[in-house]
Amino acid sequence: MSPSVSIIVPCFNEEATIGGLLEAILAQSYPAAQMEVVIADGMSTDGTRQRIATFSQQHPQLAVRVVDNPARSIPHGLNLAIAAAQGSTLLRLDAHSSPHPEYVARSLQALDEDKGWNVGGVWEIRPGQDTWLARAIAAAAAHPFGVGDARYRYTTQAGAVDTVPFGAFRRSLIERIGPFDETLQTNEDYEFNTRIRQAGGAVWLDPAIRSVYYARPTLGALAHQYWRYGYWKLRMLRRYPGSLRPRQAIPPLFVLALLGLGGLSLLWPPAAWLLGAGVVSYALLLLAAALHKAIELRQPSLLLGMPLAMMTMHFSWGAAFLWSLLSSGAPRKHTNGTKSI
Repeated sequence: MSPSVSIIVPCFNEEATIGGLLEAILAQSYPAAQMEVVIADGMSTDGTRQRIATFSQQHPQLAVRVVDNPARSIPHGLNLAIAAAQGSTLLRLDAHSSPHPEYVARSLQALDEDKGWNVGGVWEIRPGQDTWLARAIAAAAAHPFGVGDARYRYTTQAGAVDTVPFGAFRRSLIERIGPFDETLQTNEDYEFNTRIRQAGGAVWLDPAIRSVYYARPTLGALAHQYWRYGYWKLRMLRRYPGSLRPRQAIPPLFVLALLGLGGLSLLWPPAAWLLGAGVVSYALLLLAAALHKAIELRQPSLLLGMPLAMMTMHFSWGAAFLWSLLSSGAPRKHTNGTKSI
């Protein structure tokens, strides 16, 4: 019997998390015999493939296949997985995620009820490592001041949104609007959802559809992640300027304002006062957000870690957006095979 649901996963060097993802898929309430997992692997150099092979040997009831993605491009890997998939419903997951047991069943229910052409749920963001800084990064990545109005990181209300993490959709949607855009190295999911909305469809967020997402464990990894987001967001917005959201515009405007006031203060002293006022106001907002979370979770270390994480997110995203705007020529191709929304 052919599977009705194909779970597609882009992957590169995820030895530490791929086993947990496969175990979580096997634990779904939806029958394993009606699912398959198609992993587009960017030629991993660690033990990822061995982990997959060992899982398949131990759990033959869940069909797992690997397709090569030598380009190490996320959208290319997704399209390869879609081409190899057999199911009429496609459900995307990432290798560093873990869906709750009802994830597949609730996604299919939302599709059956015609809630949207693409449906997804809420991330429960957890630390990528057991360190005080990793815990602070996870808290920052789930805080509205850190991520703006990205509702899939914190909302409890179902409704139509601009984008969802991962997502589930019918194969017929690819025939209607086309595959993932392989000219983008990230933001491919947002671009895909933009085309859905432009074609008259809805993107539906249901907080009952839940998955665990493991945040980047270090500030360096977080900066790299948000630099990619900001850089490629500008490339996507050049095609769809109407899709710009306030949460995406604020970081580059803030970075530009700081740079502008810093330069202007050399010629016009009052600009230094404006710059100082802006920096102090921003610092107070960071501390207020961190203090509230530190008290709520009873973790004093968040007072230091959350401001550092949110500053990293904001400045990396904003600076990369501006650099993408100013840079000329073809953008450099990144080689990371997995990402987060």
